[in-house]
Amino acid sequence: MQFADINGVTLHYQLIGAPAGKPVIVFSNSLGTDFRIWRDVIVRLAGEYAIVTYDKRGHGLSDTGATPYKIEDHVADLAGLLDLLEVKGAIICGLSVGGLIAQGLYASRPDLVRALVLCDTGHKIGNKEMWNGRIDAIGVAGIEAISEQILERWFTKDYRTNQIEAFAGYRNMLCRTPIAGYTGTAAAIRDADYTEEAKRISVPTLCVVGDQDGATPPELVGEMAKLISGSRYQVIPNAGHLPCIEQPVVLTDAIRAFVDLLSEQGGTVN
Repeated sequence: MQFADINGVTLHYQLIGAPAGKPVIVFSNSLGTDFRIWRDVIVRLAGEYAIVTYDKRGHGLSDTGATPYKIEDHVADLAGLLDLLEVKGAIICGLSVGGLIAQGLYASRPDLVRALVLCDTGHKIGNKEMWNGRIDAIGVAGIEAISEQILERWFTKDYRTNQIEAFAGYRNMLCRTPIAGYTGTAAAIRDADYTEEAKRISVPTLCVVGDQDGATPPELVGEMAKLISGSRYQVIPNAGHLPCIEQPVVLTDAIRAFVDLLSEQGGTVN
Protein backbone atom coordinates (compact mmCIF):
# COMPACT_ATOMS: atom_id res chain seq x y z
CA MET A 1 0.00 0.00 0.00
CA GLN A 2 1.15 3.52 -0.78
CA PHE A 3 0.52 6.63 1.32
CA ALA A 4 1.49 10.30 1.01
CA ASP A 5 1.04 13.42 3.11
CA ILE A 6 -0.79 15.90 0.86
CA ASN A 7 -1.99 19.22 2.26
CA GLY A 8 -1.64 17.86 5.80
CA VAL A 9 -3.81 14.81 5.05
CA THR A 10 -2.51 11.28 4.57
CA LEU A 11 -3.87 9.96 1.27
CA HIS A 12 -3.93 6.30 0.30
CA TYR A 13 -3.09 5.83 -3.37
CA GLN A 14 -1.90 3.28 -5.89
CA LEU A 15 0.51 3.86 -8.75
CA ILE A 16 0.75 1.18 -11.43
CA GLY A 17 3.56 1.78 -13.85
CA ALA A 18 3.73 1.13 -17.58
CA PRO A 19 6.42 1.31 -20.28
CA ALA A 20 7.82 4.78 -20.89
CA GLY A 21 5.69 6.96 -23.12
CA LYS A 22 2.37 5.36 -22.23
CA PRO A 23 -0.48 7.69 -21.24
CA VAL A 24 -1.32 8.08 -17.55
CA ILE A 25 -4.94 7.53 -16.50
CA VAL A 26 -6.02 8.85 -13.10
CA PHE A 27 -9.16 7.46 -11.44
CA SER A 28 -11.16 9.46 -8.88
CA ASN A 29 -13.99 7.66 -7.12
CA SER A 30 -17.50 8.53 -5.98
CA LEU A 31 -19.03 9.55 -2.66
CA GLY A 32 -19.16 6.73 -0.12
CA THR A 33 -16.69 4.47 -1.95
CA ASP A 34 -12.96 3.89 -2.15
CA PHE A 35 -10.69 3.14 -5.09
CA ARG A 36 -11.58 -0.56 -5.07
CA ILE A 37 -14.64 0.29 -7.21
CA TRP A 38 -12.25 0.66 -10.17
CA ARG A 39 -10.66 -2.79 -9.77
CA ASP A 40 -12.38 -4.51 -12.71
CA VAL A 41 -11.51 -1.61 -14.99
CA ILE A 42 -7.93 -1.24 -13.80
CA VAL A 43 -7.08 -4.94 -14.24
CA ARG A 44 -8.11 -4.64 -17.88
CA LEU A 45 -5.99 -1.52 -18.48
CA ALA A 46 -2.89 -2.30 -16.43
CA GLY A 47 0.20 -2.60 -18.62
CA GLU A 48 -1.37 -0.64 -21.49
CA TYR A 49 -1.31 2.62 -19.53
CA ALA A 50 0.19 3.95 -16.32
CA ILE A 51 -2.54 4.21 -13.68
CA VAL A 52 -3.02 6.34 -10.58
CA THR A 53 -5.94 5.84 -8.22
CA TYR A 54 -6.51 7.06 -4.69
CA ASP A 55 -8.93 7.37 -1.79
CA LYS A 56 -10.02 10.99 -1.45
CA ARG A 57 -9.92 12.50 2.01
CA GLY A 58 -12.58 11.11 4.33
CA HIS A 59 -12.80 7.83 2.41
CA GLY A 60 -11.08 4.44 2.39
CA LEU A 61 -7.71 4.45 4.11
CA SER A 62 -7.12 8.20 3.73
CA ASP A 63 -7.34 10.65 6.63
CA THR A 64 -10.55 12.53 7.21
CA GLY A 65 -8.99 15.90 8.06
CA ALA A 66 -11.02 18.95 9.02
CA THR A 67 -14.63 19.02 7.80
CA PRO A 68 -16.81 20.13 6.12
CA TYR A 69 -14.87 20.25 2.87
CA LYS A 70 -15.03 22.46 -0.16
CA ILE A 71 -14.66 20.86 -3.56
CA GLU A 72 -11.43 22.87 -3.84
CA ASP A 73 -9.99 20.79 -0.97
CA HIS A 74 -10.48 17.59 -2.97
CA VAL A 75 -9.12 19.25 -6.11
CA ALA A 76 -6.02 20.47 -4.26
CA ASP A 77 -5.44 16.97 -2.87
CA LEU A 78 -5.44 15.42 -6.34
CA ALA A 79 -3.21 18.19 -7.70
CA GLY A 80 -0.80 17.67 -4.81
CA LEU A 81 -0.69 13.92 -5.36
CA LEU A 82 0.01 14.30 -9.08
CA ASP A 83 2.72 16.88 -8.34
CA LEU A 84 4.30 14.45 -5.88
CA LEU A 85 4.25 11.69 -8.49
CA GLU A 86 5.52 14.13 -11.16
CA VAL A 87 2.54 13.39 -13.37
CA LYS A 88 1.49 15.97 -15.94
CA GLY A 89 -0.85 15.76 -18.91
CA ALA A 90 -2.89 12.86 -17.52
CA ILE A 91 -6.28 11.54 -18.60
CA ILE A 92 -8.47 12.21 -15.56
CA CYS A 93 -11.36 9.77 -15.14
CA GLY A 94 -13.74 10.89 -12.40
CA LEU A 95 -16.99 9.30 -11.30
CA SER A 96 -19.73 11.36 -9.60
CA VAL A 97 -17.93 13.69 -7.15
CA GLY A 98 -14.76 12.40 -8.81
CA GLY A 99 -16.06 14.00 -12.00
CA LEU A 100 -16.51 17.31 -10.19
CA ILE A 101 -12.93 16.96 -8.92
CA ALA A 102 -11.76 16.30 -12.48
CA GLN A 103 -13.52 19.44 -13.73
CA GLY A 104 -12.07 21.47 -10.88
CA LEU A 105 -8.59 20.15 -11.59
CA TYR A 106 -8.82 21.26 -15.21
CA ALA A 107 -10.09 24.69 -14.14
CA SER A 108 -7.27 25.25 -11.65
CA ARG A 109 -4.37 23.17 -13.00
CA PRO A 110 -4.81 22.59 -16.74
CA ASP A 111 -1.15 21.55 -16.96
CA LEU A 112 -2.09 18.32 -15.21
CA VAL A 113 -4.91 17.42 -17.60
CA ARG A 114 -4.57 16.09 -21.13
CA ALA A 115 -8.14 14.82 -21.42
CA LEU A 116 -11.21 14.09 -19.29
CA VAL A 117 -13.45 11.06 -18.84
CA LEU A 118 -16.48 12.32 -16.91
CA CYS A 119 -18.36 9.28 -15.70
CA ASP A 120 -21.85 9.50 -14.17
CA THR A 121 -21.38 13.08 -13.02
CA GLY A 122 -22.54 16.57 -13.83
CA HIS A 123 -21.50 20.19 -13.87
CA LYS A 124 -23.75 20.57 -10.82
CA ILE A 125 -25.17 17.61 -8.88
CA GLY A 126 -28.38 17.97 -6.89
CA ASN A 127 -29.46 21.03 -4.91
CA LYS A 128 -28.98 22.45 -1.44
CA GLU A 129 -32.25 21.08 -0.09
CA MET A 130 -31.43 17.52 -1.16
CA TRP A 131 -27.89 17.56 0.21
CA ASN A 132 -28.84 19.29 3.46
CA GLY A 133 -31.60 16.72 3.97
CA ARG A 134 -29.15 13.87 3.47
CA ILE A 135 -26.52 15.43 5.73
CA ASP A 136 -29.11 15.99 8.47
CA ALA A 137 -30.49 12.44 8.18
CA ILE A 138 -27.02 10.91 8.46
CA GLY A 139 -26.23 13.17 11.42
CA VAL A 140 -29.26 11.80 13.26
CA ALA A 141 -29.22 8.11 12.35
CA GLY A 142 -25.98 7.34 10.47
CA ILE A 143 -25.33 6.25 6.89
CA GLU A 144 -26.87 2.81 7.30
CA ALA A 145 -30.30 4.31 7.98
CA ILE A 146 -30.51 5.73 4.44
CA SER A 147 -28.23 3.22 2.72
CA GLU A 148 -31.05 1.47 0.82
CA GLN A 149 -32.13 4.74 -0.80
CA ILE A 150 -28.55 5.44 -1.86
CA LEU A 151 -27.90 1.93 -3.13
CA GLU A 152 -31.07 1.98 -5.24
CA ARG A 153 -29.58 4.94 -7.11
CA TRP A 154 -26.21 3.22 -7.44
CA PHE A 155 -27.27 -0.16 -8.82
CA THR A 156 -29.87 -1.56 -11.20
CA LYS A 157 -32.65 -3.75 -9.84
CA ASP A 158 -31.11 -6.71 -11.66
CA TYR A 159 -27.77 -6.25 -9.88
CA ARG A 160 -29.39 -5.78 -6.47
CA THR A 161 -31.42 -8.94 -7.00
CA ASN A 162 -28.90 -11.28 -8.61
CA GLN A 163 -25.53 -10.19 -7.23
CA ILE A 164 -26.46 -10.57 -3.57
CA GLU A 165 -22.98 -11.15 -2.14
CA ALA A 166 -21.33 -8.33 -4.08
CA PHE A 167 -24.22 -6.00 -3.31
CA ALA A 168 -23.78 -6.70 0.41
CA GLY A 169 -20.08 -5.90 0.08
CA TYR A 170 -20.73 -2.53 -1.53
CA ARG A 171 -23.29 -1.77 1.17
CA ASN A 172 -20.52 -2.40 3.69
CA MET A 173 -18.20 -0.05 1.79
CA LEU A 174 -20.82 2.69 1.89
CA CYS A 175 -21.84 2.22 5.51
CA ARG A 176 -18.25 2.03 6.77
CA THR A 177 -17.33 5.36 5.21
CA PRO A 178 -16.52 7.79 8.06
CA ILE A 179 -19.59 9.91 8.71
CA ALA A 180 -17.52 13.10 8.77
CA GLY A 181 -15.89 12.17 5.46
CA TYR A 182 -19.24 11.38 3.83
CA THR A 183 -21.10 14.45 5.07
CA GLY A 184 -18.06 16.68 4.53
CA THR A 185 -17.89 15.59 0.90
CA ALA A 186 -21.67 15.86 0.54
CA ALA A 187 -21.33 19.51 1.57
CA ALA A 188 -18.60 19.97 -1.04
CA ILE A 189 -20.88 18.56 -3.74
CA ARG A 190 -23.76 20.73 -2.53
CA ASP A 191 -21.73 23.89 -2.99
CA ALA A 192 -19.96 22.95 -6.23
CA ASP A 193 -21.16 24.45 -9.50
CA TYR A 194 -18.95 24.07 -12.58
CA THR A 195 -21.53 25.22 -15.12
CA GLU A 196 -19.43 28.11 -16.37
CA GLU A 197 -16.16 26.17 -16.09
CA ALA A 198 -17.61 23.34 -18.20
CA LYS A 199 -18.16 25.79 -21.04
CA ARG A 200 -14.44 26.57 -20.98
CA ILE A 201 -13.18 22.98 -21.15
CA SER A 202 -11.09 22.69 -24.30
CA VAL A 203 -9.40 19.31 -23.84
CA PRO A 204 -10.88 16.15 -25.35
CA THR A 205 -13.70 14.93 -23.12
CA LEU A 206 -15.72 11.72 -22.96
CA CYS A 207 -18.96 11.84 -20.97
CA VAL A 208 -20.41 8.44 -20.03
CA VAL A 209 -23.40 7.38 -17.94
CA GLY A 210 -25.31 4.26 -17.01
CA ASP A 211 -28.76 4.14 -18.58
CA GLN A 212 -30.34 3.44 -15.18
CA ASP A 213 -28.30 5.86 -13.10
CA GLY A 214 -30.59 7.21 -10.36
CA ALA A 215 -28.06 9.66 -8.93
CA THR A 216 -26.76 11.49 -12.00
CA PRO A 217 -29.18 10.37 -14.73
CA PRO A 218 -28.46 10.45 -18.46
CA GLU A 219 -30.36 13.73 -18.81
CA LEU A 220 -27.92 15.49 -16.46
CA VAL A 221 -24.81 13.98 -18.03
CA GLY A 222 -26.14 14.83 -21.48
CA GLU A 223 -26.72 18.42 -20.38
CA MET A 224 -23.12 18.62 -19.16
CA ALA A 225 -21.85 17.13 -22.43
CA LYS A 226 -23.64 19.87 -24.36
CA LEU A 227 -21.78 22.50 -22.34
CA ILE A 228 -18.38 21.03 -23.27
CA SER A 229 -17.40 21.88 -26.82
CA GLY A 230 -16.61 18.81 -28.90
CA SER A 231 -17.26 16.31 -26.11
CA ARG A 232 -18.35 12.75 -26.75
CA TYR A 233 -21.39 11.29 -24.99
CA GLN A 234 -22.05 7.59 -24.41
CA VAL A 235 -24.80 5.78 -22.53
CA ILE A 236 -23.87 2.39 -21.05
CA PRO A 237 -26.76 -0.11 -21.12
CA ASN A 238 -27.78 -2.09 -18.04
CA ALA A 239 -25.85 0.05 -15.58
CA GLY A 240 -26.67 2.35 -12.70
CA HIS A 241 -24.45 4.99 -11.12
CA LEU A 242 -21.38 2.72 -10.99
CA PRO A 243 -20.77 1.19 -14.43
CA CYS A 244 -17.22 0.40 -13.32
CA ILE A 245 -18.86 -2.29 -11.16
CA GLU A 246 -21.89 -3.34 -13.20
CA GLN A 247 -20.44 -3.03 -16.72
CA PRO A 248 -16.64 -2.88 -16.37
CA VAL A 249 -15.95 -4.39 -19.80
CA VAL A 250 -18.11 -1.85 -21.62
CA LEU A 251 -16.66 1.05 -19.62
CA THR A 252 -13.11 -0.18 -20.13
CA ASP A 253 -13.64 -0.51 -23.87
CA ALA A 254 -15.03 3.04 -24.00
CA ILE A 255 -12.05 4.44 -22.10
CA ARG A 256 -9.54 2.48 -24.17
CA ALA A 257 -11.08 3.56 -27.47
CA PHE A 258 -11.10 7.20 -26.35
CA VAL A 259 -7.51 7.18 -25.10
CA ASP A 260 -6.21 5.29 -28.12
CA LEU A 261 -7.90 7.72 -30.50
CA LEU A 262 -6.47 10.57 -28.46
CA SER A 263 -2.99 9.14 -28.90
CA GLU A 264 -3.48 8.55 -32.61
CA GLN A 265 -4.62 12.11 -33.18
CA GLY A 266 -1.94 13.71 -31.05
CA GLY A 267 -4.25 14.91 -28.31
CA THR A 268 -7.29 15.99 -30.33
CA VAL A 269 -10.51 14.01 -30.37
CA ASN A 270 -13.37 15.61 -32.33
